[in-house]
Amino acid sequence: MIDGPGPWGSGVFELVEGYSSLRAEIGLVSADPFVATWLPTDQPRSDRIVLAANPNHWNRDRGPNLDQVVFRNDLDPAEALDLVCNSEGEVDIVTEVAPTDAQQVLKSQHARLVLVDALRVLTCLINRDAEGVPLGDVRARRALNLAVNRDELIQQTFAGYAHPLSGLTAPYQAGVPNGQRPYPHDPAAARELFHDAGWPSGRELRLATLPDMEGVARVLVEHYQRALGVEVSLTVIAADRVLAAQHALVEKTLPLPFDLLVFPWFDLLADAPPAVMHREFYHSTGAFRTGPTVPEFEDLMGKFATSIDESLVGYATEIDKLVYDQALSVFLCAPQALYAVNNNVTGFEGYAATFELAETGVNDRHWSRR
Repeated sequence: MIDGPGPWGSGVFELVEGYSSLRAEIGLVSADPFVATWLPTDQPRSDRIVLAANPNHWNRDRGPNLDQVVFRNDLDPAEALDLVCNSEGEVDIVTEVAPTDAQQVLKSQHARLVLVDALRVLTCLINRDAEGVPLGDVRARRALNLAVNRDELIQQTFAGYAHPLSGLTAPYQAGVPNGQRPYPHDPAAARELFHDAGWPSGRELRLATLPDMEGVARVLVEHYQRALGVEVSLTVIAADRVLAAQHALVEKTLPLPFDLLVFPWFDLLADAPPAVMHREFYHSTGAFRTGPTVPEFEDLMGKFATSIDESLVGYATEIDKLVYDQALSVFLCAPQALYAVNNNVTGFEGYAATFELAETGVNDRHWSRR
């Protein structure tokens, strides 16, 4: 949040104009022990946010290398992308370029495409408490993983700009077990396991998704119908119902109305993913847990939380192996972050977790120096 003048982020820049804030509600995860999370409701921001270089920053080797940074919030994504790709002087960096727009950047004479292996994952939450279906049975959950063609999903919905997941930890983070590979696409094995687990004849698979993941969900519908031989109903949560749906997911006071929920999330700790990822998904205090607690997981997380030495990565690895072996989610992919960057902007490589401009500069050919 940048809602008043003063140091911004690491202090490399200071806010001198505008604001960008965040409004949120509390979602109660647990009353005993008391655990709550924030559910964003709105993000008010000014049309312009201006940051000025802080010349007194302690780490001058890092930056700043720019006198001023102006964030323009008055442009829609398509207009901003057109400006960076086809002109100079209006926009230098566009964040969150859609994979479907990557080719526009690649063909540009003014901009280049920067790819970042971001700390992001895309999964399906599995409602292990769903009434009348065997999603508490590991065979059914493995079937849901084996039914997905991850390579096809990544090509169709992310234009190839994603890595398949083998567990909840992205392949470039610490804590991925040696030799652990994404579940293979094996429709025959998936159908056999699904049948052996006792999926009721005639019962459809209920798939839900947030609005911005609808394309992913529709691909999954095709995969599950082909591989498992079941009908799949798709619910796209309306934009004006997302907050209510988040409350229902987090607070767990009513039965969840889905079997699978397409769910994107992000990490903040590349070297200790369970602290932000696995805990939220599967721990007794996790906001996104969609089933009963798993005693072995609770034990490992307790050891992880109290580790203060190199055993931390060891516990992280054991945790990811457990959730993979138990197929506690449908592990889909880790989408990359895409940026369109003016060719004369230097030093911008992108960060895995945040948007940082500390090391960013411009060369003598940049429009601001001509």
